[in-house]
Amino acid sequence: MPREIINVQAGQAGNQVGESFWKMLLAEHGLDEQGMYKGSDPLHLPRVGVFFDEVEQSGSGIKYVPRSVQVDLEEGVCDRIRSSSIGGLFRPDTFVTGTTGAGNNWAKGFYTEGAELMDSILEIVRKQAEACDALQGLQVLHSLGGGTGSGLGSLLLSKFREEFPDRILSTFSILPSPKVSETVVEPYNALLSIHQLVENSDLAICIDNEALYDVAVRTLKVEHPAFEDLNILVSQVMCGVSTSLRFPGQLNGDLRKLGLNLVPFPRLHFLMPSYAPFFDPKARAFTRLSVPDLTSALFDRRNLLVACDPRFGRYLTAATIFRGKVASREAEYAVRDLQQKNSAQFVEWIPDNVSVSLCSVPPVGQSQSATCLANSTAVQELFKRTLTQFVAMYKRHAFLHWYTGEGMDEMEFSEAESNAHDLISEYQQYQEATVDEDINEEYEEEVVEFAE
Repeated sequence: MPREIINVQAGQAGNQVGESFWKMLLAEHGLDEQGMYKGSDPLHLPRVGVFFDEVEQSGSGIKYVPRSVQVDLEEGVCDRIRSSSIGGLFRPDTFVTGTTGAGNNWAKGFYTEGAELMDSILEIVRKQAEACDALQGLQVLHSLGGGTGSGLGSLLLSKFREEFPDRILSTFSILPSPKVSETVVEPYNALLSIHQLVENSDLAICIDNEALYDVAVRTLKVEHPAFEDLNILVSQVMCGVSTSLRFPGQLNGDLRKLGLNLVPFPRLHFLMPSYAPFFDPKARAFTRLSVPDLTSALFDRRNLLVACDPRFGRYLTAATIFRGKVASREAEYAVRDLQQKNSAQFVEWIPDNVSVSLCSVPPVGQSQSATCLANSTAVQELFKRTLTQFVAMYKRHAFLHWYTGEGMDEMEFSEAESNAHDLISEYQQYQEATVDEDINEEYEEEVVEFAE
């Protein structure tokens, strides 16, 4: 029985990443751009139901239709998907668009324009959920810098949390990056969204454009990367995360297992993804792909899809997902060796904090690959960066009238700011925690009891 996932993509970034993701899924399951099966591998179809619904076509066999909802407050991007090569793949009624756009304004997405579309979006998601045998969860693709992905994306998450309280809500969130800025009010939109993500998502997988640009230029040697090149990198991670739901493996890890292994405290669920191997196409013939090489590449800063340095934090937990012909013993040993050599980088009060999943089906065109989701305290860099920019503008009440004009209260800005401060200090607290402290505390308690 497939444990289904419903995909919801919101805003321009969400829809463009989503388009790339669906193309990659089609290739992995041997489907053509119309959703008809053309592959020959017996492992392609048994669990294709995780992301696709089967629809009988009279005379031409079974068509596989994505379980997805495409949402935007303007029609441009959705129209582009409709007219693209995979436009015939999606159900026509799963496109929900507004007409005016969010104009990079979080309040428009959350309170006014976005709220008007909410009922029709929920209706489509309910329909898709009712058709599932065992719904595993929902994944939301959005960016936090613009208006629709951040505002409407946050509203979607809070509504999904009410509607499906016991299902996993994972997000692939594209955060504003330090050097690549699209709009002036990015810090406002991002921090207001992070405020909602802390409360309403189970796994927030953080990605940013600067890190994607670095991978594309430095490692893949693409001189002038377009967004399509960056979206492919995100899609590889997305396919890697869901791989053991979609194919049989020796050690399986689904969304719920990932959540259990990766999130030691409910608020600290912001994950840093990395992927290996990334290599220059010309150097491909000279690249060795052993399991220890893949493992060390996963924890290398150059393979991270977030612009922060894990050396300035410590890993609370991490999940590695290997694809291809990888022996479980070899993977376990490689991970254990890496942990022992870099023991200072991992907190010692969570023993065995790196989980391993194995899937025998490699990605298209590769023999082996690996994906890692790390819960590291270094992710506080992202929030500090955004918070600094947020405070600089909010102190002077710059641009606030655009938000209050949509019916938003200024108090929300203050709440979002203090929530971000709390989040950063929580990460800092667990980064500095040591086992010695615990032993000392226990010893002191025993001494007090004895004295009494």
